[in-house]
Amino acid sequence: MAATIFHWALHPWAIYAIVALALALFSYNKGLPLAMRSVFYPIFGDRVWGWTGHIIDVLAVLATLFGLATSLGIGAEQANAGLNHIFGLPVDDLSKVVLIIAITGIALGSVVAGMDAGVQRLSMINMVLAGLLLLFVILVGPTLAILGGLFSNFVDYARYLPELANPFGRSDKNFLDGWTAFYWAWWISWSPFVGMFIARVSRGRTVREFLTCVLIIPSLVSIVWMTVFGDTAIHEIIVNNYEALGNAPLDLKLFVMLEALPLATITSVIGIVLVIVFFVTSSDSGSIVIDTITAGGKVDAPVPQRVFWASFEGLVAIALLLGGGLTALQAMAVSTGFPFTIVLLLACFAIIKGLRSEPR
Repeated sequence: MAATIFHWALHPWAIYAIVALALALFSYNKGLPLAMRSVFYPIFGDRVWGWTGHIIDVLAVLATLFGLATSLGIGAEQANAGLNHIFGLPVDDLSKVVLIIAITGIALGSVVAGMDAGVQRLSMINMVLAGLLLLFVILVGPTLAILGGLFSNFVDYARYLPELANPFGRSDKNFLDGWTAFYWAWWISWSPFVGMFIARVSRGRTVREFLTCVLIIPSLVSIVWMTVFGDTAIHEIIVNNYEALGNAPLDLKLFVMLEALPLATITSVIGIVLVIVFFVTSSDSGSIVIDTITAGGKVDAPVPQRVFWASFEGLVAIALLLGGGLTALQAMAVSTGFPFTIVLLLACFAIIKGLRSEPR
């Protein structure tokens, strides 16, 4: 559980916070366009309006595009597995392609409807469904084990954090290469998208308020979410000897775990809807962010531009899925995430310079 929380708590949100704080600082405080190139004005000066800035924005677009495509592909695989488990839908490339097209189609409708009418409503639906499912598992699952795990998992996370965060001291290289490296690349590829979204809703906040809301609160929510579902699964395997859960394929574990609880069919359907709506909201909001970057920081670019980017994300996801499956999706996230890591490191330096230049 400490390793799981390590992948989903402070580290990924710190990556998002770097991009979000940099964009908010240089856009709202310095009056620069809401684009990645603006972050590097303290380093490169007016060159950010030339090829240097073009390269930075292109890297941000590619990282976001392939990060979202990776997510769409993985989401289609999990949704396909869940639909097969419940309704017998075939698990094949055709089903996955149809799911990606359906997700992209719903995202297109949301993009056309706009931020308030489309993205916000879908996000609210997602939050309500996720909260209901979380509450249901707490009430009908091993409640005492879950409540005890909230404290013990937090303590274990703090205890093992230095060891987990030190890749050179880790003996489990397979886990490090297969999960940690992929997760870090995935989070980095999402950072322009999530960072810009956070920046747009953070106007008027102090840096202290910003860091509390972006680092602490999401990390605590992640610990609660992972504890509820993770400890329930572990309890079913160890205490109730539920071997089917331990032996289930990765994309089926959620649905097999829910089978051990009442109303399994209903909760599994909710789980599938959650997966689909989550990736719909990711696709539509990601399209808006990519559109903003490619439009030079304009937040009201033409709708056909957003439609193009949302459609293109779906096509890239289909191409990667058919070309190499999950392996190709993971490889592309790592390939685009690595170059953008250099951009993030430079952004850290730019943030320091930007904050030091603020009037006291």
